[in-house]
Amino acid sequence: MNFQVTGLGLDKMKLDSPQSFLDQEEAEEAEDQQLLEPEAWRAYMEHRTALREFLTSDLSPHLLKRHHARMELLKKCSYYIEILPKHLALGDQNPLVLPNTMFQLIDPWKFQRMKKVGTAQTKIQLLLLGDLLEQLDRGRAELDALLESPDPRPFLADWGLVAQRLADLSAVMDSFLAMMVPGRLHLKHRLVSDIGTTKIPHIRLMLSTKMPVMFDRKGSVAHQDWASLRWFVTIQPAAPEQFELRFKLLDPRTQQECMQCGIIPVAACTFDVHNLLPNRSYRFTIKRAESYTLVYEPWWDSLTLQTRPGPPEGPTPSRLGKPGLPLTTLSER
Repeated sequence: MNFQVTGLGLDKMKLDSPQSFLDQEEAEEAEDQQLLEPEAWRAYMEHRTALREFLTSDLSPHLLKRHHARMELLKKCSYYIEILPKHLALGDQNPLVLPNTMFQLIDPWKFQRMKKVGTAQTKIQLLLLGDLLEQLDRGRAELDALLESPDPRPFLADWGLVAQRLADLSAVMDSFLAMMVPGRLHLKHRLVSDIGTTKIPHIRLMLSTKMPVMFDRKGSVAHQDWASLRWFVTIQPAAPEQFELRFKLLDPRTQQECMQCGIIPVAACTFDVHNLLPNRSYRFTIKRAESYTLVYEPWWDSLTLQTRPGPPEGPTPSRLGKPGLPLTTLSER
């Protein structure tokens, strides 16, 4: 930022330096102070300081950037219904019913209805999170512009409105943080049918989140006629998971090449796909295997790899009258 300053030898100063910028800012503040009464000036500076502290702590750009990253992660997660049995009443001698046993007691038709409720609740929750994050972004921009404005009136006459805006944004932030964690499903119907016993087990239904399955871009490599694929989950689950790997040849040229696709169930985080065509592009997709409790899975990771070219056609050229040595392909494993 360059300023045109004349007189008192200030035209020889390097005004683009940090010190000259501070001098200019202090000069502007001194000029503003002369236009305000001492008490009004103190109130003006206190309000500006409070606003600056709010923007650097409660609504800092770094904090908003982290929330955006968490929001993008939530959009890639998988959401499930988790069945949790409640503790039995004191003195009840019946054994605690395990989740696997509870599936035998739950009405399948009612459970399918609850899965639809869970899907709708998850979508609404993600939409609300996105809307709250947009409100925080807009609020940050508005307050930042107010702080940069040289007009002291909002900090004096209109400070009540500014303070209310700060309180509203704090409430929005609290709502955003509280909604980041999937909560309890809103039950409208009893899921356990009458099983002819005096006591029906009480259960809770919660929405749980699983981190997305993602390809290891460095560890996944395509060779001439096969591909070695690796994937991972950020937070490893307690029990082993089942995955579904899909592959498809891009731009097939013949009807036979259209058959270069498939779905492969995998019980590990690595797999080698063989019998691929050389020098062609394939798209691979990885996801968790279908589960009875899955309610929402909006995103699958995909990876495009190109196989290596095949050996040149025709006889291998000889060297010094001797038969040529066969070509070898270096392995990347």
